[in-house]
Amino acid sequence: MRTTRLLSLGAVGALSLSACSGGGESVDTGGGGGGGGGGDNVLVAAVSAQPDQFDPHVTSAYPSFQVLENVYDTLVVPNAEDLTMEPSLATDWEVSEDGLTWTFTLREGVTFHDGSEFDAADVVYSYNRIIDEELNNAYRFTTVENVEAVDPQTVEITVSQPTPNLPALIGAFKGMSILPEGAAEEYDLTTEAVGTGPFTLENSDASSTELATYQDYWGGAPSIDGVEFRYITEPAAALTALQNGEVQWTDNIPPQQIESLEGDGAVELATTPSVDYWYMAMNHAREPFGNPLVRQAIATAVDRGAVTEAARFGAAQPNQTAIPEDSFYHYDYAPFEPSVEEAQALLAEAGVQTPITMGLMVTDEFPETVTAAQVIASQLEPIGIEVDVQTVDFATWLDRQSQGDFDAFMLGWLGNVDPFDFYHAQHITDGSSNYQGYSNPQVDELLTQASTETDEDTRKGLYDQAAQLIVDDVSYLYLYNPDVVQAWAPGLSGYEIRADKAINFEGVELP
Repeated sequence: MRTTRLLSLGAVGALSLSACSGGGESVDTGGGGGGGGGGDNVLVAAVSAQPDQFDPHVTSAYPSFQVLENVYDTLVVPNAEDLTMEPSLATDWEVSEDGLTWTFTLREGVTFHDGSEFDAADVVYSYNRIIDEELNNAYRFTTVENVEAVDPQTVEITVSQPTPNLPALIGAFKGMSILPEGAAEEYDLTTEAVGTGPFTLENSDASSTELATYQDYWGGAPSIDGVEFRYITEPAAALTALQNGEVQWTDNIPPQQIESLEGDGAVELATTPSVDYWYMAMNHAREPFGNPLVRQAIATAVDRGAVTEAARFGAAQPNQTAIPEDSFYHYDYAPFEPSVEEAQALLAEAGVQTPITMGLMVTDEFPETVTAAQVIASQLEPIGIEVDVQTVDFATWLDRQSQGDFDAFMLGWLGNVDPFDFYHAQHITDGSSNYQGYSNPQVDELLTQASTETDEDTRKGLYDQAAQLIVDDVSYLYLYNPDVVQAWAPGLSGYEIRADKAINFEGVELP
């Protein structure tokens, strides 16, 4: 949710918001170093949902990656300004002339939070764990034939065919984190975290997650003592907590108050266009939603502009494809014009008798999904589709999605960097995030070709063709690309808002 990255957010690499919020008993992670608890030099951040777990190779939940972004590192990482890849645990890299061998030189003097030294064996272990166990991001290694430690400071990755976006595949988000060799056997990674990042995971329960500064961080220890993530689902409550000084940062801002907050001296507000998209998906295994004419009827009845305005109050741009308009890979394709008459005609052509009932699964831990679903329900009623808006907690949302227990659901993908992130796992047959059950051989062929195409213009053409088919088939009913909106206490410095919605607190200084 990445929102499905999941909240494939988080794509997020894409990060889905489609994640579990969990809840339940307090978990002592056993880390050292103190911090958390909202002390004088601890940053308190209000977020809307609880992590489902802390294994970066397994979770697809944006709430988890909000935390893990500060705990783990990848070989390379997106630059905050333009999301191009820059060094992290790898100081530099090169690709052979034939495009089939990538060589990464690793940073020296790096230690994990358990005190062990980082070297090439940890990279080999981490990547082979994802590949061999077919974990959440195994699809990112489709062309990878071998990951080898040449020496302690050098890793060589061989691919079966040129893969120009390999750095983005392994670095776009913390689902590709590097773990210590053997970590999954030594630790319970669902509740423990052993990274090389600026903070250590100390404690997590149903109300908050606490991090402490890692004094031996290779990039220099943060100036704050730690971070406390507090779960405040209601945006108005999160904003009030910020204005009252109970928290110092939040990304849970009521959309209808964005404009008025721009002149509010009590908070520092920042917005930027995102690389996220929000969408609705229908279950192709449940009739009549397996019929493309029915899905097209629904796509024709939905007024995306009205949905966007209700959910985001102008802080988003309607889009019938996934990639935002300021990207080189944006495809200006919008075949659906809102029309009750045309939608009814498509239902009649499909031979479907109305009324139809459609369950639409959303979560109140991301309130805009509830608002958007209510608007969509009102738009589908005139064509004879009665929408049952099913508002559930995040844990239930994730479980029902994975079990295929839905007529339709709504959420978003966050942190997309490469077009591969926007389309591949979601729409290729049997893709790891293709929960809707879409299958189109033409799309499979186009996405496969695009994933290894080295010419950028040719690659864009392939993705444009795939996007047109995906939109026409309504594999996803795309709604809008939201802005990133975040706010913090006046005087807080060292934080930078990012288009990929990665939350990095290592440079923060409190007022």
